[in-house]
This record gives sequence, structure tokens and C-alpha cells, in this order.
Amino acid sequence: MKIHAYLAFDGHCEAAFKYYAHCLGGDLELMRYGESPEAGNVPQDCHERVIHVCLTVGDQLLMGSDVLPGTAYEGIKGCSISLQVENVPQAERLYEALSAQGTVQMALQATPWATRFAMFTDRFGVSWQINCLIDAQMG
Repeated sequence: MKIHAYLAFDGHCEAAFKYYAHCLGGDLELMRYGESPEAGNVPQDCHERVIHVCLTVGDQLLMGSDVLPGTAYEGIKGCSISLQVENVPQAERLYEALSAQGTVQMALQATPWATRFAMFTDRFGVSWQINCLIDAQMG
């Protein structure tokens, strides 16, 4: 079994996932409401919203979509995407990229449980954690 995160956005899913693909790498597949079999059931002004997106990084998936107007949307609360990285340079690169224009709750730093750890919310309102238990470069 694998568990994958699915994120909901209010109109900025495409921008968020293009940014995540830039930061994390991987392959991005995206479908808009207007391209889907549901196009006839969705208002024309929502056809550019994302009905489903999938970012594949190795064997991991990060998925998401835009909600339709009138759908209850309160952002993503009570959940963080946790990246388990192998070395400090990777942790530093991802921290700098993903936290840019966001809000940092805990800057990237050494902790009792990790070589590097950080917590922040990105510019799209998604909470992230970066965790580097042991720097694989150090042997």
C-alpha cells in the first residue's frame, strides 16, 4: 500500500503544481474541467480550472485539483506535506525554493532528531516539512 496526498485549491492549482514540479522535479499531468467528460456540467468560466493534476516524482505522487465556485473551501488545514530528503544540500535547495514568498514556522536547522528540519507554509497556503535525518553524503 502507498498513501499519496491530494491537495485542493481555489483556482490556483495549476500555478502551484507547476511550481512544485519546478522545485521537486518529476512529471506533471494535468487536466482542466473543460477537457474532461464533465465539461458540459461545469460553467464555462470554470473550464480553465484543474479537475485533476498529478506530479509523479519517482514512485511518489502528489495530486490535486481546483474546487468549483460555490464549493466550501477553507484552504488546507491540519496537514503538512513531509519531504524526507537524503542530504543537507537537497534539504537547503528545497527549503529555499518552496518557502520563497511563504511563511516560515521553523527555519531549516539541526534538531535533536534530524540533521536538518524545517516547517513552513508556501505561497499557495500549503504546509510543508523538510526532514533530513542523516546526511547521506557524510557516509
